[in-house]
Amino acid sequence: MSMMFLVDPEFWARVFGIIIIDLTLAGDNALVIALAVRNLPKRQQFMGRIWGTLGAVALRLAFITIATLLLRIPLLQLVGGLLLLWIAYKLVHHETAEGHVRQGASLREAVWIIVVADAIMSLDNVLAVAAAAHGDLRLVVFGIALSLPIVVWGSGILAALMTRFT
Repeated sequence: MSMMFLVDPEFWARVFGIIIIDLTLAGDNALVIALAVRNLPKRQQFMGRIWGTLGAVALRLAFITIATLLLRIPLLQLVGGLLLLWIAYKLVHHETAEGHVRQGASLREAVWIIVVADAIMSLDNVLAVAAAAHGDLRLVVFGIALSLPIVVWGSGILAALMTRFT
């Protein structure tokens, strides 16, 4: 396997873009995880964060595979971009945004909440990483692998802060 991609500046620009995307878009996922596990005992909080994130990453891998294939269709990126602009407009002009995340009463319920919420919320992450990777599977895997520790550690920090200040 040729390692020439390591000296390609375009490759590193894509890597940097994926890092920025993951750092920017992982916050909402980390918050949902922290909210879902915050009422569980410490050990179950940790296990809930790990299992919930692993389930969410498995779903993301499926989504990103589909998104990578779909992004090869001509003009689909334009249509997707316009759709995201419309969604963003609706979100900005929505006056009564009352977000509510259920808290898990058990480890199983917390993991379920995390997986379902992440499946709903991860479309932006998946599309951004797939687009930044330009079809390079190594970069797609890197983007998903990078999001895992960001979300797990971020949710741990947020859960600790919520426990301390509420």
